[in-house]
Amino acid sequence: MKKSTIWILGVVMGLSFLSLLYLQISYIEEMVKMRNEQFDESVKRALMTASKGVESEEVERWLNEDISDAEKKAWEQSQNSSGVVQTQRFVMTAPDGSVHSSIELKSFSNKPSELPRAMISRKHGTKTIPQTSRSQMEMLKNRYLYQRALVDEVVLQMVYNAKDKPVAERVNFRNLDQYLKAGLVDNGIDLKYHFRVVDKDGREVYRCSDYSDEGSEYSYSQPLFLNDPPARMSIVKIHFPGKRDYIFDSVSFMIPSMIFTLVLLVTFIFTIYIVFRQKKLTEMKNDFINNMTHEFKTPISTISLAAQMLKDPAVGKSPAMFQHISGVINDETKRLRFQVEKVLQMSMFDRQKATLKMKELDANELIAGVINTFALKVERYNGKVESELNASDPTIFADEMHITNVIFNLMDNAVKYKRPDADLLLIVKTWNEPGKLMISIQDNGIGIKKENLKKIFEKFYRVHTGNLHDVKGFGLGLAYVRKIIMDHKGIIRAESEVNVGAKFVIALPLLKN
Repeated sequence: MKKSTIWILGVVMGLSFLSLLYLQISYIEEMVKMRNEQFDESVKRALMTASKGVESEEVERWLNEDISDAEKKAWEQSQNSSGVVQTQRFVMTAPDGSVHSSIELKSFSNKPSELPRAMISRKHGTKTIPQTSRSQMEMLKNRYLYQRALVDEVVLQMVYNAKDKPVAERVNFRNLDQYLKAGLVDNGIDLKYHFRVVDKDGREVYRCSDYSDEGSEYSYSQPLFLNDPPARMSIVKIHFPGKRDYIFDSVSFMIPSMIFTLVLLVTFIFTIYIVFRQKKLTEMKNDFINNMTHEFKTPISTISLAAQMLKDPAVGKSPAMFQHISGVINDETKRLRFQVEKVLQMSMFDRQKATLKMKELDANELIAGVINTFALKVERYNGKVESELNASDPTIFADEMHITNVIFNLMDNAVKYKRPDADLLLIVKTWNEPGKLMISIQDNGIGIKKENLKKIFEKFYRVHTGNLHDVKGFGLGLAYVRKIIMDHKGIIRAESEVNVGAKFVIALPLLKN
């Protein structure tokens, strides 16, 4: 599959997932907004109900007080008048003759009743009953007008006098709490709340016993007496500490769907990453096969040519020529074996850690031996190797063969990537840092670009130089180096500048650590 096709599919699927996630978030925001509006409206209705309850309670109290006063005055008048007192006694007895209860009812009147009596008699004519009915209706009307006048008088007293009374005398705060609780429950809100009562100037008149300021930034207000003058108006303020959790719980069922969408999005991104990585790995393996073909082709051709030369009878007569050809075959065979060993080692590293034969080593001696062996190869390119093995404690616990291969690989890379316009200079150093042995191998070669510096330790990776294969290799050397250093609990890093050179720094733990 082409890379552009993968990108198009990735972009389309990514946009689809992001759009779905955006729609879910928008839906949740709308639900939260709607739930907030419903909550606000329910609280306002509950506060209005509580306000009406307080007003009704005040009206009932005024009426009761007024009626009590009227009855008291009527009783006093009855005691001071010479009216007729009538007494009636009601006695309830059981079947056995015992008395269960006895009630005595006294009634009095100051004047004889002036209401017409219903006299049903032929001598008074046929209009006696209608006249009596009209009289009774007139009597009820007069009583209604009288009672209405009393109520109007009470209302006027409330209008002129109630507003001047303190709020504490007008409101029973315990009943106010009950009104608030009942109003909220009736509107579907069973949530803990706190309330307080303040006057027009904001001075606090009352607060509930368990009052807390938590959540008071979102409070609701309602006048207790809607018809009071603005200068005398008292306000009840209520807030809900658990409002945010209450609103969140109402939309929490959408959270799992968002989580699943995010999981699918992350899985999709990871899948695309794997696809690109596999595609890159395929390209690197193809490059590896091409490089391996070039690496194997040269020694095979050399061995084949040497074998044909051995068939020449003249070669058999010349011991020097025979020895030279045999040496060429031996060298090329070793070269093939070395390349095959590299591939086998890297395939082994994919399966498990390398089997290391650890022992106590003097790193300075080991590196000095590698430098002596490698000096002949460097001199062929008119180069030189400088060593500064200044580590005062060079003792490490390591595998001698693999550490030797690591130093050899890094020095061999310096030779491969030397600048054609300058003689090769290789500098090898050792020194100590707390608990560590530091090794650096620096050259003055072509260097490595910054964008390639982070990838040089990847398996099969080689810096692109077009279609040229001037430098042979599989892209396994530095991957092998990093693997061995990591298996020794060490660290390796690379520093480089184009056309200046490269520097590899290794940190290995000392034997005592």
